[in-house]
Amino acid sequence: MKKLAVGLATLVAMAVVPAAADEPGPGGTKPPVARTGADVYRMYCQACHMADAKGAVGAAAFPALADNPRMGTTAYAIYVIQEGKAGMPPFKAMLSREQTAAVVAYLRTHFGNSYPEPVTAADVP
Repeated sequence: MKKLAVGLATLVAMAVVPAAADEPGPGGTKPPVARTGADVYRMYCQACHMADAKGAVGAAAFPALADNPRMGTTAYAIYVIQEGKAGMPPFKAMLSREQTAAVVAYLRTHFGNSYPEPVTAADVP
């Protein structure tokens, strides 16, 4: 009888308290959120501009971001990311101001670019 009471109490507790399990399926149902400039680059830019940011030529031409003097102008980099250029889509609706600032700052200080001036969300219209 005691075992039956413990079993019933356990079942009642399980029904009342929601399970704190992981989301179903591989990786869950929520997409990952890019938080750093490196994350944004890997998630949104790397597929076209390549892991080394040297760009690519094939079915289309993807310009190099590495050793790129245009990265010296923060406003230009922000504009291209937000509005797109040539075959590059605009990312204004996909990236927050913080994400845009983070990826511009990342590009300006990596891949052979040496523009250490900070870029903040306040710089992004």
